[in-house]
Amino acid sequence: MDGASPATIAVVDDDSRILESLGELLESRGYIVRLYGSAQSLLDSGGLETGDCLITDLGMPAMDGFELCRRLRCANPDLAVIFMTARNGLHDQERAARAGHHGFFEKPFDATAMLAAVKKAVSAAT
Repeated sequence: MDGASPATIAVVDDDSRILESLGELLESRGYIVRLYGSAQSLLDSGGLETGDCLITDLGMPAMDGFELCRRLRCANPDLAVIFMTARNGLHDQERAARAGHHGFFEKPFDATAMLAAVKKAVSAAT
């Protein structure tokens, strides 16, 4: 981070191992990280403020990452979103492209590539 106040990154995934590892990775780079085990828990928390970035899993029970993105962008159309998935399908990539994103990662993902995508997304949002 370059002197400005750190961005808040929300990470949503129903896999606690992914949450913990991404949380540690992002915090080690100076980001403020909020972890959520479901899309609904993020919505119940009040959502995200302008300028923040969302990293969300696509395949979650009850509400997937696409629906979460749609709901959050109703209030914040410029929200930077990074999608991640354990599914390996062209359909998800095409849906993500239509939804607009700052990164699309299949799990397991490369930490360096994820950090680069987050940095780019945060820069675009500010």
